[in-house]
Parts: sequence; structure tokens; C-alpha cells
Amino acid sequence: MTKPIDIQAAGPKNDRQAMWEIIRKYGVDDKTFTAVDIRSQLPAYPSLSKIRDYLTGLTAAEYLECKKHEKRGVPNSYTLKRDTGIEAPRVRKDGSLVTQGMARKQMWRTMKIIGEFNAHELATNASTETCLVAPRDAKDYIGHLHKAKYLHMTVKARPSGGQARYRLLPSKYTGPKPPKVQKVKSVYDPNLGKVVWQQEVTPE
Repeated sequence: MTKPIDIQAAGPKNDRQAMWEIIRKYGVDDKTFTAVDIRSQLPAYPSLSKIRDYLTGLTAAEYLECKKHEKRGVPNSYTLKRDTGIEAPRVRKDGSLVTQGMARKQMWRTMKIIGEFNAHELATNASTETCLVAPRDAKDYIGHLHKAKYLHMTVKARPSGGQARYRLLPSKYTGPKPPKVQKVKSVYDPNLGKVVWQQEVTPE
């Protein structure tokens, strides 16, 4: 059985965010650090290989600068080169961007900016060169956020084909992370750390 995201979120998926927050603290004073330094400050103590992979990816993507030591036994040291804010960069080991989940992140940000919208308008405005948002995905995401009472329907869909229009309620913009639609038919808000809507199960 698939675990709800709020249960999964307490595990490894948060490791990179925790690492990035530590890296940013070193960056404030322009201090160097190693993988061991990062590990020592993480309560979950992820493996050094996992930390090194992320540091390698951040270096390849030019977020970090790495000083390699030829002397055996001396670990590589890093300095923060490019601070893009509180949210951890989503990069692979080769520095390429992880695009999974980007569409909903873009839609969530766009909802706050454009005000009133329908599914087609949201998909168009949220699309970028690297991540296109399909209208059907926008419609699905809108539907779930409406059920979770994040969106107010300003215009109902018309039988002639006119799409319903929505607006994000100001009080429901809980933070930069997009609410996630789970496979168990619920919506989890990572900004609040809780499930905000779950489909009722009808007894058979």
C-alpha cells in the first residue's frame, strides 16, 4: 500500500533541504565546509555517499565551488558560490535539473500571480521552455485544490464549453511549496506539514 506523502516526507526526501540549509549558513560567512561537516549537523545522519552526491551535483550546476585536495585522506572542501534562496536546488549528480514536480510548482506560483484563471490560462502562463504544463494536468490540479478549498470558483463551467474560472484564496497561500496530490486521493500541504483534504471512503 502506498504511504501518504505526509508520512513519507519525514524520511530521505527532506535530506537535501536540510543539507542546503546548512550550506547556506556556511555561505553567510563565506566559510568552507566538507561532506563530514554537513553530516555532523544532520540529526538523521544520511550516508556520506548521499551527501557527496548532492555536493557533486551542486558543484556541477555551479551552486558550489569545490577545492580538491591531492593529499590522500584530506576531504574536498566547498564554498557556496550561488545562493538562490531557501528552497534546495533540485539537481542530479551531473548538475542537470530535476524536472519532476516542476509543473505543479510552476502552477502554484502562477496562481498567486495571475489572479483569476481557467485551466487553459493556467497551463499557458505556468509553462516554461524547460517544463510545459498540459491543460489536462492544470485541470486535474485545479480540481483537487478546489476540493481542498484553496480555490474559489468565480465562474461555473458552461454547457456550451466555457471553462470554469478560479481564484486562489489569499489566506490559502501557505508558502512557496506546492500542495501535493497523493495517490490515496488526498492533498498534502508541505508548507503546513499536514493533509488538508482527503476523499471520503464510501463503504461497499
